[in-house]
Amino acid sequence: MTRTEAYLALNLLPQVGPVRVRKLLRHFGSPERILSAKSSEIVQVEGFGSAQAEAIAGWESQIDLAGELKKIRERELSLLTQEDELYPPLLREIHDPPVILYLWGRLTKRDHNALGIVGSRHATHYGLSATKKLGFQVAYAGYTVVSGLARGIDTTAHEAALAAKGRTVAVIGSGIGKLYPPENMALAERIAQNGAVISEYPVDRIADKQTFPYRNRIVSGWSCGLIVVEAPLRSGSLITAQQAADQGRTVYAVPGPIDKPTSAGCNRLIQQGAKLIMDGADVLDDLMTLFPTAPSAPKIEESKPAAPLSLDEEILYNAIGTDEAHINDIVTSSGLTTGTVNATLMRLEMKRLIRALPGRRYVRLV
Repeated sequence: MTRTEAYLALNLLPQVGPVRVRKLLRHFGSPERILSAKSSEIVQVEGFGSAQAEAIAGWESQIDLAGELKKIRERELSLLTQEDELYPPLLREIHDPPVILYLWGRLTKRDHNALGIVGSRHATHYGLSATKKLGFQVAYAGYTVVSGLARGIDTTAHEAALAAKGRTVAVIGSGIGKLYPPENMALAERIAQNGAVISEYPVDRIADKQTFPYRNRIVSGWSCGLIVVEAPLRSGSLITAQQAADQGRTVYAVPGPIDKPTSAGCNRLIQQGAKLIMDGADVLDDLMTLFPTAPSAPKIEESKPAAPLSLDEEILYNAIGTDEAHINDIVTSSGLTTGTVNATLMRLEMKRLIRALPGRRYVRLV
């Protein structure tokens, strides 16, 4: 058994979580030694009763390690432990860092410099527009965008990073083999080509109400700061913001209209001390003050002349024409794939050549 396989086995045991694994490692020194320990040895560790000790000592009858390894190979996934160089150093420092991470895609050291972006699943046009702008700007500046692949703000944050030709990491609340929401599979495939889809759950674990809040600690813990774009008062994004604050991360919030329930959570965060932001430069300037060695962060200047259009951008710009056009019509008339259209439309928005309207319609500005 390799060291990574030993960590995987511990992660599969239902009686053992990240905090308990850390206690066991302090006592036994290695994951292999934990798995070879007798129940009489394990029960001596603080916080472990006889039932838990017996379950760990009899781990081979509790889990199907060979079956899980087969699923990992079949899906061409890789595994990341806290001992690996590419494991995010900030994530390693939180109270309950994941024992192991399933990885679809590829990480680089650049991904250690990351910003989390979260918000409502039921985002408004205002929230989506703000996310496109912020996600594009911070990804363009060199930060990896970390989010949860959920509908709404998360999805748009990932798409904005891809449109900026930046990197993005999706932390999901299910096993990679049971990706949720299923309609984001095509987006997940694109993310895996320009970053990674990450999970701490077994390949075929189905998402539930407990897995989503628990995975949020990874989004905030991975990042040097968390941006909350749009959230009502009862929102999982506020839980993530609280986790970020508990982890010592800076929380940034986008203000919204005071009469809109969809912005009440962000406005409340600002009341409680989150930093109000209106542009990616607000975040980048703050990070450069906190972390002078952060990646080079060129500001996005409003008056900077637009770069020449790429072939895809020119095709879409012409496909939109001078009247409002629905995205389905744009896809049909351009002949490009839906993924290419989504990414290219966002780049055209950032160049201020088109504007997104409610109902997934677009119009040219010049």
